[in-house]
Amino acid sequence: MTAISRGATPVPEGLRFVHMGFGADAVEYQTAWQEQRRVHAARFADEAPDTCLLLEHQAVYTAGRRTTDDERPLDGTPVVDVDRGGKITWHGPGQLVGYPIQKLPRPVDVVAHVRRLEEALIRVCAEFGVEGTRIEGRSGVWVLGDPVEQRAALGGLNLDFDPRVADELFDPRLSGPEYAPSNAGQRREDRKLAAIGIRVAKGVTMHGFALNVNPDNTSFDKIVPCGIRDAGVASLAGELGREITIAEVLPVAEKHLRDVLEGAELLPRAV
Repeated sequence: MTAISRGATPVPEGLRFVHMGFGADAVEYQTAWQEQRRVHAARFADEAPDTCLLLEHQAVYTAGRRTTDDERPLDGTPVVDVDRGGKITWHGPGQLVGYPIQKLPRPVDVVAHVRRLEEALIRVCAEFGVEGTRIEGRSGVWVLGDPVEQRAALGGLNLDFDPRVADELFDPRLSGPEYAPSNAGQRREDRKLAAIGIRVAKGVTMHGFALNVNPDNTSFDKIVPCGIRDAGVASLAGELGREITIAEVLPVAEKHLRDVLEGAELLPRAV
């Protein structure tokens, strides 16, 4: 069945997946951003169906609108400022990035869209034996750490002296690898497995999610990932303790994104 567009050409119903590039064909960020804008315009005009761009990026730091100067790399590494929500993050090899470009009913319920993306990614993680979850007030998919009282002391100090507890300006970038976001799993802390940052323009979504499959998570140590100083980052490979590839995860991600995004009853935000 097809939906009729404003022009003479019918637009297929359902969610279309477009593979932009992986591995040696990883996509430069500006190229993907330009393609997002092109597809966004076509979706707004009903000249294209809901579309999810899937890819790996060449290594890049991107900063959402709420990023502050003290969260950026201290060494002056270039950062691309973008028009999505959220703060600073890293994209690169070993990370599955998805940009769902979907038309939503108005008034737009942004939170509901984020929750749908979280749900799809939680299902992906579960299929590989990793329990992902939500944390209130923090978007994305997380692996929960141990209760604070059960975690090992940092640097031989009791957790009562953990500077992150007492100092809201604590900077993990200046405090050695024992505080690095990439080592959060070793510290048994909460750690983010998938980041989500979106924008909705003219009722159509842009940007999306980044699922850490098997990246070098030390790239996150140059920044304050998502502006969060008291937690870290994780990957499927790290949580499973074995190698896992984008190629393994890709069809599973498509299946659950299709199930969740196509199966959801899209409703306008309550006013």
